[in-house]
Amino acid sequence: MNLVRNLEKIQICIILILTCTSLFAQEKKHVLGEQKVFTVAKASTPILVDGKSNEAAWSKTESRALDYFYGVEKATDRQQTDFRMLWDDEYLYAFFDCKDQYLTSFEKNRDGRPYMDDCAELFLIPAPDSLEMHFGFELNLYKASNDFIYLENIYQGKKGSVYSYDPDFKVEVTFDGTINDHSDIDTGWTMEMAIPLKLFKGMEMFSPVQAGNQWAFLALRQERNDPEPGRRLCSTIFPVYGIENVHHARRFGLMEFVD
Repeated sequence: MNLVRNLEKIQICIILILTCTSLFAQEKKHVLGEQKVFTVAKASTPILVDGKSNEAAWSKTESRALDYFYGVEKATDRQQTDFRMLWDDEYLYAFFDCKDQYLTSFEKNRDGRPYMDDCAELFLIPAPDSLEMHFGFELNLYKASNDFIYLENIYQGKKGSVYSYDPDFKVEVTFDGTINDHSDIDTGWTMEMAIPLKLFKGMEMFSPVQAGNQWAFLALRQERNDPEPGRRLCSTIFPVYGIENVHHARRFGLMEFVD
């Protein structure tokens, strides 16, 4: 009987050690690993969503390039994207500044396929960990939005998205060039989003938007440089498993809200 009890104690100790090791490894991945923390400053003045970064707050928050590229075949496929975020008591703000020689967009319907065009995307997890779900916002140059709740494991390992999630949020686009005319060389485009915090009502129990807290997220850009559909490019703020695997939340990084 004592031998059985001792074995049970040993098993419990092993489980505790493995659990602690796993938690430490996960924390280390977020803090010390390749998925660096991206800081999001609080806006002290109102933000006008006009596709321009004229407010002083935009220059005071972190700017980071989306410099992990996928699907590249030509030197000109690596086009620069600078990404910024802000927050206040009502909104999360995101700003994409994209260099682009060929402005290309065709989708004009909601819940269509803007990700096959020049498109900015933001995936959000309102918690500082890689859960099996995230909120997605994808928009092309026509502001055609594909917004959804992505579920990694719905049933028997199958994944899918809830497309009936059609939230109201603000977005504006500016561009320098001609859309769908590849006879000339364009300069680029910008996209500014303001996503209401009320869209995540009920999730604030995990990590409310306030200084010192963190959310998991991924910012990315889909790009189409060819006039005919088929070839698609992608660039991300954190490294992912590839252009067809951008929804793997284990590759998301962290945003940290600061004053």
